[in-house]
Amino acid sequence: MAKSDAATPRERYRAQVRTEIKQYAWEQIATAGASALSLNAIAKRMGVSGPALYRYYAGRDELITELIRDAYRSLADAVHAAAGTGADLAGLAHVLRDWALADPQRYFLIYGTPVPGYHAPEEITGISQEIMADLLTACAALEPDAPATPFAAHLAGHRDWAGDHPAPPEALHRALAFWTRLHGVLSLELAGHFTGMGFDPAQLFRAELDDLVARRG
Repeated sequence: MAKSDAATPRERYRAQVRTEIKQYAWEQIATAGASALSLNAIAKRMGVSGPALYRYYAGRDELITELIRDAYRSLADAVHAAAGTGADLAGLAHVLRDWALADPQRYFLIYGTPVPGYHAPEEITGISQEIMADLLTACAALEPDAPATPFAAHLAGHRDWAGDHPAPPEALHRALAFWTRLHGVLSLELAGHFTGMGFDPAQLFRAELDDLVARRG
């Protein structure tokens, strides 16, 4: 008789508790930030002892890693799905913005201020590189007539961050410009720094994107 792949009741219960812990963790992050995350405080909210929660997560860092992994996986899947349906650079940018606006705390956990004392494992870097790979592919599609720039020439010999993607140096430059400028706009918008300035942040995001798509080099 073949062994069933279905989860056992114990495994399902464990998964449910881990999900509940993460939900309370997100509430803590929204209230006090990731640096204040506390398993003991979550245990109190759940009505159990602190040591009981350590059966599900070995410590704060393991819980943070799980939250970061979920966040990156969610964004990577959204970007990859859009790329798979033929989305261009602009389309990927709007996927990023929609994802960020849907859950600002999730966005800030992976693109905001690093959590003091926490170091993400290499597997997290691997997921983030999936996002960059789709971005590089979209940037490379715009590059056949782009002239070289000094920074692009620099990137020709400093491209470890791009993994094994074959994008030319000019596409690498565009991808970095895309990443820094659009994240800059998003971070300021989500942190409320545009409040009261009298313009629509969505229009600023679109203007930056139009400039990035039109630029050469």
